[in-house]
Amino acid sequence: MVSSVADGAKLQPSRAGSRLCVRCGERKAALKRPKTLDQICRECFYIVFEDEIHQTIVDNSLFKAGERVAIGASGGKDSTVLAYVLSKLNRRHNYGLDLFLLSVDEGITGYRDDSLETVKRNEIQYGLPLKIVSYKDLYGWTMDDIVKAIGLKNNCTFCGVFRRQALDRGAALLKADKIVTGHNADDIAETVLLNILRGDIARLSRCTFITTGEDGPIPRCKPFKYTYEKEIVIYPFYETSHIFICIYSPNAYRGFAREFIKDLERMRPRAILDIIKSGENFRISTTTKMPEQGTCERCGYISSQRLCKACVLLDGLNRGLPKLGIGRTKAGDGKDRAKHSERNTSSLQGKHGNFDF
Repeated sequence: MVSSVADGAKLQPSRAGSRLCVRCGERKAALKRPKTLDQICRECFYIVFEDEIHQTIVDNSLFKAGERVAIGASGGKDSTVLAYVLSKLNRRHNYGLDLFLLSVDEGITGYRDDSLETVKRNEIQYGLPLKIVSYKDLYGWTMDDIVKAIGLKNNCTFCGVFRRQALDRGAALLKADKIVTGHNADDIAETVLLNILRGDIARLSRCTFITTGEDGPIPRCKPFKYTYEKEIVIYPFYETSHIFICIYSPNAYRGFAREFIKDLERMRPRAILDIIKSGENFRISTTTKMPEQGTCERCGYISSQRLCKACVLLDGLNRGLPKLGIGRTKAGDGKDRAKHSERNTSSLQGKHGNFDF
């Protein structure tokens, strides 16, 4: 594959008279770890990178022997490295897992079609079976179609909701026991900040969990929870990694949190782990009303409302009302409108509450 390096993640070459690796004490240091600032050689970096992920898997009992595990594969750097490392660790430590690649084709011309080619190469290189599910097949709409209907402002809402459900549906087709995603430490720190800014107590209470959805059909795990994005980029520096940026999300809200996280990291590299730790230590007041988990009356997907978000959004698209279900827009007329308003009020009451530290 073609290698590509994210902002600030360049591998620093050795210089004459440079320090020895702090780990082995034999080879010259080739880079400074973004996570710890330790100067280590290339060989030791690969070892500690893989060992830390293995330790995260073991300490959190992420898998059981014999489980079928679907790897969410987008073709980007995180999922590409995840597929390679998890496949390698599965053989090295005899996890006994049956691994698959699972990709979602959102139908974004010039973006997803290119990244899917990378996933297809991963299928051959890593020897892992690949399953691709598409928005078109699942929902009857591509993201290109949705953007034509809704515009650029709210399209990320549709894509995020549909993709989460598409992964679950694809994993169910594979009869998977678990889904693993390439969410890294930077992603989780960003999510903590976003949920604080939004006042979303329900999501804040679970966004740092390494495994989520245990009460649903298929749990999701994040083996890269404590792995820095820069180190994920450095890991395949000499081999491979594409970085794909969605053409429809240049001004996504998450981007502002991402820039803030990068600024904090430049001043204090441990800031990312500190934010995650703070999120782990959040406690919700016992007086706070939380949403009750149920299932969608229409599709059976997990939902805290009568209809899941995907069904509400899809209904709006099919009725020619693409903004239905976004923001404060109310659905339906008459009694339906009143019921929807009551549900929104209940949801808001469950969303906002008090923090205990």
